[in-house]
Amino acid sequence: MTLPAICRVSGAALPLRGDDVDTDRIIPARFLVSITFEGLGEHAFEDDRKAAKAKGKAHPFDDPRFAGARILLVNRNFGCGSSREHAPQALARGGIKAVVGESFSEIFFGNAVAIGLPCVALPGEAIARLQSLVEGAPKSALALDLEARTLIADGKTLPVSIPENAREAFLSGNWDGTSMLLERFQDVEAVAARLPYVAGF
Repeated sequence: MTLPAICRVSGAALPLRGDDVDTDRIIPARFLVSITFEGLGEHAFEDDRKAAKAKGKAHPFDDPRFAGARILLVNRNFGCGSSREHAPQALARGGIKAVVGESFSEIFFGNAVAIGLPCVALPGEAIARLQSLVEGAPKSALALDLEARTLIADGKTLPVSIPENAREAFLSGNWDGTSMLLERFQDVEAVAARLPYVAGF
């Protein structure tokens, strides 16, 4: 079953400043006991949000100026730490449709691709400018075009980078490897039957 192609994502953005934001901050470990991903969106950055509130500040995910944002703007090495797939799930289920950052943890990036959440990279200076733009004008519309490898913001077109295999997966609708395996499960079983270390058990 081919899933819908993901070619473009547009809308308002949410700026989240800071390097090395790990998966435990994105979704705290206590939420990993859930047997489904339902409801994870409301708990994204829960501990960071509580800490900000205790200081009388609004975390970007609680700031009403960024309500309804579809594009998350992050800095270097986003999604580092443990390999929990709940992290991109929490972002996606909270309404985020794409992440634009300086760089991403390899495992986070792979988990994001598997659920149809594009992560594209820009140089650090460009990210900082975009974050400042959105902080000053929260309703600024951004447009990510995976086919053209561009991000349009404030009338400027910026070239983004994304590994070609991930880009092709989004454009072709073949980004969910599990669905692809299930679609041809008879082939999977046939291969398994020929493998002595599988068939013998």
